[in-house]
Amino acid sequence: MQGQSSGYADVERPPLRRRDQAWRLAVALAFSLASWWQVVDERSVTGRAVDVALGAVAFALVLVRRRWPLPVAVGTTALAALSLLAAGPAILATVSLATGRRWAPIAAVGVLAVAGGEVYTALNPSVRTDPPWLGAALNTVFTLAALGWGMYIGSRRELLWSLRRRAEAAEEERDLRAERARLEERSRIAREMHDVLAHRISQISVNAGAMAYRSDLSREQMRDSAGLIRESAHLALIDLRSVLGVLRDGSGEVRHVPQPRYLDLADLIEEERRGGTRIACTDDLAREDLPEGVGRTVYRVVQEGLTNARKHAAGAAVDIELSGTRATGVEVVMRNALGFGRSSTPGAGLGLIGLTERVQLQGGRLEHGREGADFVVRAWVPWSP
Repeated sequence: MQGQSSGYADVERPPLRRRDQAWRLAVALAFSLASWWQVVDERSVTGRAVDVALGAVAFALVLVRRRWPLPVAVGTTALAALSLLAAGPAILATVSLATGRRWAPIAAVGVLAVAGGEVYTALNPSVRTDPPWLGAALNTVFTLAALGWGMYIGSRRELLWSLRRRAEAAEEERDLRAERARLEERSRIAREMHDVLAHRISQISVNAGAMAYRSDLSREQMRDSAGLIRESAHLALIDLRSVLGVLRDGSGEVRHVPQPRYLDLADLIEEERRGGTRIACTDDLAREDLPEGVGRTVYRVVQEGLTNARKHAAGAAVDIELSGTRATGVEVVMRNALGFGRSSTPGAGLGLIGLTERVQLQGGRLEHGREGADFVVRAWVPWSP
């Protein structure tokens, strides 16, 4: 929009289309003709020509009122003091200026309009016998009405602009929330996929690798290894169904298989021992009223630690320490010897990344790294997140 001096930004004042400009000019012309027609008989031919010329100039000026609102309002008001045909454009320019709701220009144009009315009356004395004060009062009231109408239009425009901006901001915030929710859901699904599948698949990989490289296994040992692979594959399918349950359930909760709890940790450790992992577990955790979410996080920490030990340090003993109370929170420490060479089981390190996110979402922290000849995972989770 043109006319920054009016106090409005582009978005606050709507663009003026040709149709809008046309009907405004038509109303201004109708007012000018109605006023001029009452006194045209009192004018000489020269006076009429001057009125028409000044009116034409006023109509030309009012076309650019949005570019220069104050100069146009002042100019058309001054012309209206000399010609009634300029009264319509002067009113239009005054209303347009008042939409900016800036008090100094409004007061200046208002005083000029009232003074211009008095000047016109003095230059063109009428044969009518109306008292002088009546014309001045009507001119003042009419000027105030024009200024008030313009300020109302400006206030209404600002209100609509404010509501539109709020609606746009609300839509942007809604889109941001939806995008954030999608990213959080993708991260949650990725963690679930890794937690429930990487553990089982690594079991299958390790047992299958042992069968492939060891030629001294007896028939009974081969049968036991094949049974472990079959059981791990079966459990992997069950876990996969649980993930699909997460994807299909509108509430985001697993419907087909319950989520693991802290009480399931003993079964996990026993299963790993049957698979050949040597585990020493010290459990000094006070279990009374342990929140379900905290227990599930502890289970996932131990599960990921055992998976990493099997993948990167096959055959190494794993030491697990669990401790904590309601006042101190829950602490998990897992330690195993470093493996030799690179693991034959593929991995991208996403397990520990996802595990760190899981612990942080629970309000805790997780650290992992090499300590001497051991790889250590330390996790702390508050009792009440």
